[in-house]
Amino acid sequence: MLTLVMLVGLLLALVGLLVIAALAYIVHRRPVLTQPVTVALGTATFLITAVGIVVAASAR
Repeated sequence: MLTLVMLVGLLLALVGLLVIAALAYIVHRRPVLTQPVTVALGTATFLITAVGIVVAASAR
């Protein structure tokens, strides 16, 4: 079970990094939306929180 949780966490991190990169690219191409750094940091914060929850759940 622990290995499954670790693999899900890794998959979540990889998908999250792809989403961060995609959002930064989209916002960079269309600066009207918002600042690229703000979007990337907001998404990174969400990713870190989600990975932290998965790791905390696997520690139980």
